[in-house]
Amino acid sequence: MAGRFGVPGGGGALLVVGDVVTDVVARHRGPLAQGTDTVAEIRTVPGGAGANVACWAAYEGCPDVRLLGRVGADSAAWHEEALTRAGVRPRLVVDPEATTGTVICLVDGEAAAERTFLTDSGASLRLCADDWSPELLDGVGWLHLSGYLFFAEPSRAVAAVALRAARARGVPVSVDPASAGFLRELGVERFLGLVDGVDVLLPSRDEAELLAGVPDGEGAAAKLSLRFAEVVVKQGAEGAVVARGGVVRERVGAGVGVVARDSTGAGDAFTGAFLAARLGGVGVRGAVGVGCRAGGVAVGRVGARPPGR
Repeated sequence: MAGRFGVPGGGGALLVVGDVVTDVVARHRGPLAQGTDTVAEIRTVPGGAGANVACWAAYEGCPDVRLLGRVGADSAAWHEEALTRAGVRPRLVVDPEATTGTVICLVDGEAAAERTFLTDSGASLRLCADDWSPELLDGVGWLHLSGYLFFAEPSRAVAAVALRAARARGVPVSVDPASAGFLRELGVERFLGLVDGVDVLLPSRDEAELLAGVPDGEGAAAKLSLRFAEVVVKQGAEGAVVARGGVVRERVGAGVGVVARDSTGAGDAFTGAFLAARLGGVGVRGAVGVGCRAGGVAVGRVGARPPGR
């Protein structure tokens, strides 16, 4: 890995700052029947991109994973218990007004488990600069910021404070852009300006193409790597590519195919596993392989969290 974050495996904890939400996953077969009923399997499970990344990092063996997020009083205890059971050390700020964010995930069981989200961010994007303290970086070897933080003013402020604090301490920072839809609403140039100084960008192919203005995953990765030290573009069933210095350096296949049941959280699984591997001393290519395998596990199950968690 190039740049100031140097050689992998420097040790320390992984700190994730991001969203904690409740997912309502509705898995249906075929198109939705407008104006009437559509049979579906419905489950309510803990989610949120930031929380999912933290859980997958712990699942992949990262010994010290911490999470800063904001929830409502309605489900704070439930989320804290789920995170703790997954091996994450949560610091959840309880919002005095808003309820926990909720995402309705419509998953088409006959279209490669493709999903559509209906999102009520609730308390999650009310995380603010006052929720941050410098001590959160004590013992931390890597900071990861959920891209959702950049889509609301309060959470943008805490992301900026955390990024500055990490850079001052020489802690590497990664960002997963999280949502092509929200990126379009915010504006590409504004987002790129907000994440200036980030070491590792981990977009999906759609997000990378949007951010780079290039209709090709590899070309987008190469272009973005002129702005960020390392860019890892997740390409679903096609694996992932890594670019540095304007050149694609690695191409890693997804490995053994799986029967897709629910693609919700597959990108989060990749990111969490990738970060755990990097902190554990695995090189970039190996870490991408670990991420691809975790993404494969994720799409084979309903919900965005690891098995048994």
